[in-house]
Amino acid sequence: MPDLHDLQRELHRLETCLEQVQRSWTIDDHESLLQLYVEILPELIGAERCSIFFVDQRQSHIWLKIGTGLKFRQIEAPLEGSVVGRAVASGTCLIENDLEQRPGFHTHADAKTGFMTRNLICVPVQSRVNASVTAVVELLNKTLSGGFTDADQERLLRVVRHLSLVIDTLRIHADIQSVSKQLHDTLQVMTPAFLASRNIIAESRSMQEVLFFARSVAEMPVNIFISGENGTGKEVISRLIHDLSQSRDKPFVAVNCASIPENLMESEFFGYEKGAFTGAMAMRRGRFEEADGGTLFLDEIAELPLAIQPKFLRVLQEGECSRLGSNKVNKYQFRVISATNKDIRREVAEGRFREDLYYRLFSVEVHIPPLRERREEIVPLAQAFLRETCRRFQKHVEGFSTEVIHLFEQYHWPGNVRQLRREVERLVTLTPEHGSMLSESCSWELRQGKRDLPAAGGAEIPAEYATPAKMPTPVAQRPVAPLAEPDVPLKVQLQTLERQCIVSALQASKGNRQETARRLGITRQWLHRKMLQYQL
Repeated sequence: MPDLHDLQRELHRLETCLEQVQRSWTIDDHESLLQLYVEILPELIGAERCSIFFVDQRQSHIWLKIGTGLKFRQIEAPLEGSVVGRAVASGTCLIENDLEQRPGFHTHADAKTGFMTRNLICVPVQSRVNASVTAVVELLNKTLSGGFTDADQERLLRVVRHLSLVIDTLRIHADIQSVSKQLHDTLQVMTPAFLASRNIIAESRSMQEVLFFARSVAEMPVNIFISGENGTGKEVISRLIHDLSQSRDKPFVAVNCASIPENLMESEFFGYEKGAFTGAMAMRRGRFEEADGGTLFLDEIAELPLAIQPKFLRVLQEGECSRLGSNKVNKYQFRVISATNKDIRREVAEGRFREDLYYRLFSVEVHIPPLRERREEIVPLAQAFLRETCRRFQKHVEGFSTEVIHLFEQYHWPGNVRQLRREVERLVTLTPEHGSMLSESCSWELRQGKRDLPAAGGAEIPAEYATPAKMPTPVAQRPVAPLAEPDVPLKVQLQTLERQCIVSALQASKGNRQETARRLGITRQWLHRKMLQYQL
């Protein structure tokens, strides 16, 4: 995937090219060319009038684009009950020479225009791109007696082949502008200023993939599961998804499931009426009700007690529930974003999390890599936290010393982004006003470079971080497996090798995709795409 800044530069270049094209060949030029066809075709065929109807891409809507003495889109033709509609549906030329006494759409159009239709010929215009019908040319009232003939049809078909190029160009121009606008809107919300306002740094390829994936699912009304170690910024990404969604003006309600005692779960989420139980002195809305129309973020979802999970499932399936002490059923509609640092599939397999609730909650998964796998973001994040902390503490600090930067870059950060933020807050607190942060002020763990500390969530630190970082073996010194079939094209052999590597890593990880992605040194999303590609 290209770098975000590269995409923005490329989009700007494309927009400049579009502007140049629009200046040299405008929509008005295309409309003038259509008008020329409308003026020439009646003289060529010997008819009184000519109309050109456009068809939408789903072929469900037909409207008059331009016609003799008529304004644009003044008349719409039905798919059923009109000769134009039949020409679109059949994709064939139609001739009707006895319409004076026959009712139909032509009589309705005549009433609007004050014209009398005696006969007509309709020729569908087929796209050169996909052979679909994009327009219909209709000529009315043959000036000579006898009506339209097969010779008229042949002549029109030859002309219409060239008209299809004009219509295809109009459509492609509109599609390019639409795609350009979508890309522009997407990249606008991914600008450094937008991300910085949310304390999001995306210098690494893996985080840029996370952001683009979050952007792509934000407008879809699906429930999302965010996985990753503690402190990686799962709530930050969930808020970003909410801010990019169509419900951005609605509530974002964040709940930490691990912080709520089990006996208070129902009242917390469902709410209660006054007098529902001892101590219920006033009515209280539940979290479901507060999130109506917006987003409900459930952090540490794996800590949800098994006893309340069936009730959660019903709320999500039916979109309704009642407050404690009330028989009134309230309807809700909200998106659920869940997060946990645990292996939720293992929780399901071992019976601590309901399988049906798992499938209801986790439609799409977004995995956030730990900070140690995106080291290029450590210093930019630290600098952002420094600015924020100084502003919050109303204190001015010069910045990080070289030794502190070195410690930051070498440390493995078991607490991830949250630990980095707390370390910066510690340094700002201990650094004199207008002074520079020194390594002596860093925490003991950071100064010792301890690599045997437990990772977030109690997981073990991967082996590569249990000892000081090692330089990878140069590619030239690594053993190279002999090619099984030298005559097979290189592309095919590379794909075969890639598939074998993924299969081996999956087997070694016992099907755990997060562990597989870590072993292969790729992101979870990239692994998912490769598994779909190779049908694994």
